[in-house]
Amino acid sequence: MNIIDFRNVSKSYGENQVITDLNLRVNNGECIALIGPSGCGKTTMLKMINSMIEDYEGEIYYKGEELRKWDKISLRRSIGYVIQNIGLFPHKKIIDNISYVLEIKKVDKKEREAKAKELIEMVGLDESYLSKYPRELSGGEKQRIGVARALAGNPDMVLMDEPFGAVDEITRKILQDEIIRIQKKLKKTILFVTHDIDEAFKIGDRIILFNEGKIVQDGSKEDMLFNPENEFVSKFFGLKNFTSYLSQTNISEFVQPKGNREFTHMISNDMSIMDGIRSVFENGVDEVGIQDDNGNIVGSFSIESLRDQFNKI
Repeated sequence: MNIIDFRNVSKSYGENQVITDLNLRVNNGECIALIGPSGCGKTTMLKMINSMIEDYEGEIYYKGEELRKWDKISLRRSIGYVIQNIGLFPHKKIIDNISYVLEIKKVDKKEREAKAKELIEMVGLDESYLSKYPRELSGGEKQRIGVARALAGNPDMVLMDEPFGAVDEITRKILQDEIIRIQKKLKKTILFVTHDIDEAFKIGDRIILFNEGKIVQDGSKEDMLFNPENEFVSKFFGLKNFTSYLSQTNISEFVQPKGNREFTHMISNDMSIMDGIRSVFENGVDEVGIQDDNGNIVGSFSIESLRDQFNKI
């Protein structure tokens, strides 16, 4: 079922055309990475969905109803929004920052506190943070609180506009893992704007590449790398970003049947293709076994099987 449906949507500021005849459908539960050069329309698209921008041509449907017919307050309460500079209330404790949406909904205090405790754990922080103020938190911790706050009202959709762009690389990878884990658990629809190809490949089930207000290509990371629709797509991702694909794609997608073979070296099925390649070469073997969380061998990985899979793409 579609949760968002753009129909021939255009937006301009004077002579500057930001969005041009955009048609896009987003299904419930999808995690979509929106990527493209600066100024290509990604952020404008999110602002349209949240009714921060209303003067546009065309129609946008949210859960089957045209956006202009929605009550703005009801709309925004059903959509979580996470931005780079998260904008926590500095004078409020973290528990009150997280539960702010519930407070304006007049949810009972005990229920608000219980939800805040649930969410603080969900984003990987302990309950001691609830009594702190934003000034006591690191950049990465503030971003986690921002995600928790966006989820507090149990939104149907979460919009994320380069939320991790201001944190260090290690923290960024941790936060990306948290988003993936939360999305798998809650099955929320997520639109994630990023300029980072690694991040797009890691987070997005579906990748949408924008340029000059138009969708250039919409598909999987494999589509972008191996089946580019035009020269712009090919140059944007390019061969140099093949390593991004190898690093951000789970090796479980390339598992071959185990058969009756025995393996001298094993790797976990939650590792990447690049980890598998390293293991093969570092151990001087033709293939390695792949095991699940319980230590059961679920298959094998080899350079030959990788090549065969690529030939099928």
